[in-house]
Amino acid sequence: MGLDPRPRAIALMGPTASGKSAYAIALARRLGGEIVSVDSALVYRRLDIGAAKPTREEQALVPHHLIDLREPWQPYSAAEFAMDAKRAIDGIVARGRLPILAGGTGLYFQALLDGLSDMPAADPALRAALAEEAGVRGWAALHADLARIDPAAAARVHATDAQRIQRALEVYRLSGRSISDWQRTASGQRLPLCTLKLVLAPPHRADLHARIEARFDAMLAEGFLDEVRALRALPELAAHPQPLDLPALRAVGYRQAWEYLDGASSRSGFRERAIAATRQLAKRQFTWLRGELDARWFDPALQRDALDAAVDRFLGRSCVA
Repeated sequence: MGLDPRPRAIALMGPTASGKSAYAIALARRLGGEIVSVDSALVYRRLDIGAAKPTREEQALVPHHLIDLREPWQPYSAAEFAMDAKRAIDGIVARGRLPILAGGTGLYFQALLDGLSDMPAADPALRAALAEEAGVRGWAALHADLARIDPAAAARVHATDAQRIQRALEVYRLSGRSISDWQRTASGQRLPLCTLKLVLAPPHRADLHARIEARFDAMLAEGFLDEVRALRALPELAAHPQPLDLPALRAVGYRQAWEYLDGASSRSGFRERAIAATRQLAKRQFTWLRGELDARWFDPALQRDALDAAVDRFLGRSCVA
């Protein structure tokens, strides 16, 4: 069998705090690659410490794409991400370099690699009705409704994620089909690359929890709370009627820090709640990752040689479409 003519790409997936960014940089430097961020928090400017954004020094080591595209109050969709990522990848391939897709946002990976389905468009009247219903019953109750009609979606979406709960219920009420069903029948154009999917994750959940806790404490020491204070001082956010409903501020850690600065909890309580929210995010990411049946799993901290060998074999062998 001859070599597949499609350009190669490496997709580094995994839960938060699993070492994706560090390995992506090392891989890009070793193989002449460029990194395309697949992370819904990194698209926002000013979310640096709490989003574990690569530092300026790290970004100077290898080119990074799809970082700092929007202000925290500006919208950004998975469809926009897919278009922006494809443009970035086209440029990387044209330069003769290796695209390295690194991140933990499952919807972004799905939109890029498999295309988005032709599910119903947004309905402003229905969205307003759902928001009004949430104002009476609470988003947790609407999340429970979602769990009854679409358990898979409810497992991926946190009970406080108003935007995604609203969208999932909107799609169901408009079409009679769950959003998970729509997503399984994506009709968009698949990415024309030969892609190796690698999941970077420790084999034991307790190890990941320890990494999450250590990383959050490092963020606090680096000045995470000062970063959130600076966000709160921005006129666009200070004037927003519900800033915590913005997608940027639903990123784990930011909501808890904002509420702490509002006086809603003690510092120790804030730390515990932020770490717990990050663990919940990792649990949802594992749910998505287990559905990536063609991905190979490695712990980059303990299986670095095997991980490198898997990449090298992929780059040197034929690729089945």
